Amino acid sequence: MQETQKKRIKRSMTGVVVSDKMDKTAVVKVSTKVKHSTYKKFVKKSKKYRVHDVENQCSIGDQVQITECRPISKDKCWRLSKVLDKAVG
Repeated sequence: MQETQKKRIKRSMTGVVVSDKMDKTAVVKVSTKVKHSTYKKFVKKSKKYRVHDVENQCSIGDQVQITECRPISKDKCWRLSKVLDKAVG
């Protein structure tokens, strides 16, 4: 009997680096627009994710792409995919 394994599609998001003070970890803020259920107006919501950055290559203000991965620590289950845009200065 053959079992087929379903591969889980890993989520990916883009955001801005808010903090890079920790070693091999960065904090990325991801903003989304959500429609309010009652008022039907779009509201901007944001959430912060701790991201595993092995080479410490991102700095504050960079725009980065992150992907979901296995839990690395208590707070980290995202890793840095690539740096899309470097911050000026």
